[in-house]
Amino acid sequence: MGNVKACITGIAGYVPDYILTNQELEQLVETSDEWILSRTGIKERRILKGEGLGTSHMAEKAVNDLLAKTNTDPSEIDLLICCTTTPDYVFPATGNLVSDMCGLKNAFSYDMNAACSGFLFGLVTGSQYIESGKFKKVIVVGADKMSAIVNYKDRNTCILFGDGAGAVLLEPNNDGFGVVDSVLKTDGSGAQYLIMKGGGSRHPASLETVMNSEHFAHQEGATVFKFAVKNMSDVAAEIMERNQLTGDNVQWLVPHQANKRIINATAERMNVGPEKVMINIERYGNTTSATIPLVLWDYEKQLKKGDNLVLAAFGGGFTWGSVYLKWGYDPK
Repeated sequence: MGNVKACITGIAGYVPDYILTNQELEQLVETSDEWILSRTGIKERRILKGEGLGTSHMAEKAVNDLLAKTNTDPSEIDLLICCTTTPDYVFPATGNLVSDMCGLKNAFSYDMNAACSGFLFGLVTGSQYIESGKFKKVIVVGADKMSAIVNYKDRNTCILFGDGAGAVLLEPNNDGFGVVDSVLKTDGSGAQYLIMKGGGSRHPASLETVMNSEHFAHQEGATVFKFAVKNMSDVAAEIMERNQLTGDNVQWLVPHQANKRIINATAERMNVGPEKVMINIERYGNTTSATIPLVLWDYEKQLKKGDNLVLAAFGGGFTWGSVYLKWGYDPK
């Protein structure tokens, strides 16, 4: 089993119809299109509207599209990992709901929360089940309804986030294609800088937590930016060095879409030109666990079998990591 790799054999995504533009945000908080664009690279983001709609509804659309694109019967799926920061409920797991909605009757499922690094953590975890020979078909879906925990009176956070979902199918490959290597890191001392304080077991929901706006995402932007620039670029450089990769033989940098300046800094550290950097932050903003699968989905037609991809992310917790994978199929 040592030569088996977990290969991405299909990808799908979903974003809601409603577009929240910078111009609309100008009506909500003291900001401007120029200010947002120059600091983040974001022009607009998608927002899930509708009574009773949660993260699972976006994940379900991405997973069902994935099953259809890959001509996969739902009964063939062994495992679904749902990477999310905004589960429908504290319990049951959103992954359980998605499995039921998509008819995955033979799969077990669970949620993984590593904030913006969630998809990478889920991808590496899912690959272990494939490499061990335990499973043949694993779905990893990254999905977040960030609009549910964003304070639209806070101009420092409401400009950043959007909603969306992306999913990949992992299958065994014996020809060297798939996940080759990974570096994943955490540092819990950074929790205070990017956190939702209310609603957990430390600070259960109460009138006080609601009045103090503790059920919204809180971020100390300057501190997070500093950590993200250093750590995201560090792990990307580390994965390249230990796999003898250079800016010349990496076809694509696939970065978490948090901030255009962080993306640029990572690309510069890797010596990768802008033509090799996947970017869609201007259209979707930061969709947290969904950013990497969504940008892969957007660029799928440009990917070629054998392309070297370096994925990199940084998230609250702090969490960060990088994955090196060889793309497994030509454009369909």
